[in-house]
Amino acid sequence: MLSIKVSDLKTAELQNYLQYAIAPRPICFVSTIDKEGNVNLSPFSFFNMFSTNPPICIFSPARRVRDNTTKHSLENVLEVPECVINIVNYDMVQQTSLASVEYPKGTNEFIKAGFTELASELVKPPRVAESPVQMECIVREVISLGNEAGAGNLVLAEIKLIHIQEDILDESGKIDQEKIDLVARLGSDWYCRVNSDNLFKVEKPVRTLGIGVDSIPSAIRNSDILTGNNLGQLGNVETLPTDKEIEEFQFDSELRQILNATIGDNRTRARELHQYAKSLLEKGNVADAWKVLLSFDI
Repeated sequence: MLSIKVSDLKTAELQNYLQYAIAPRPICFVSTIDKEGNVNLSPFSFFNMFSTNPPICIFSPARRVRDNTTKHSLENVLEVPECVINIVNYDMVQQTSLASVEYPKGTNEFIKAGFTELASELVKPPRVAESPVQMECIVREVISLGNEAGAGNLVLAEIKLIHIQEDILDESGKIDQEKIDLVARLGSDWYCRVNSDNLFKVEKPVRTLGIGVDSIPSAIRNSDILTGNNLGQLGNVETLPTDKEIEEFQFDSELRQILNATIGDNRTRARELHQYAKSLLEKGNVADAWKVLLSFDI
């Protein structure tokens, strides 16, 4: 494994490693305004949500590595502590990138990038009409992390009003993760798209107490077939299936075929059972995967 002392790297080199490794990063497409009323629109991938009560997002306009100058967005929020955080989806990603061009101060990136200004209700900066979610924010604080090139400036933005396009909502009125079609920033020119082709669920153990990987029998835990992800799924159950549940599952045709074909051949039986369990885990069927794995001695 390559180990690098941060102090041995130039700032641009360090930034390259970090932006490739710490990814994907959501994009804050922020609109701001200066005291003269000039609007600015710029994307930042040093961004995330950090609190729900109060609802706080933070984005960081870093000092430019090239020449240590600051961004117009930073200058604007210091003059007028308000902003709109516009969420970026795939349909607007190319225009969003165009808005990152370092145009002279006073240039309106809404016009340059071809976006539509939409008047905000609580704050002075306008919203991006094309954005699926627009959040009107009051800037509570700006924290400078340094004066050197590459230093960030944490803009703590408290969300006051959220606008959501109705066509990204599901039947219950909540945002549909597939419909919103988000994009995220990677390293260099790379982005990624969050759509149905690459979405998957991981059951969160927030309401349960999983048995843990350490409680999985060693013959299963040390499998050459099951991955760390598979073990994480198995360790997330609260209890193992009962003997009755395992017995009832013996009518499963594929399991029955494996057991009948491997009588007296424990090595092959273990391999086939683990392969079958793995296929069930990949479909999210953890309960039946456990029944398969615990059928070894039947």
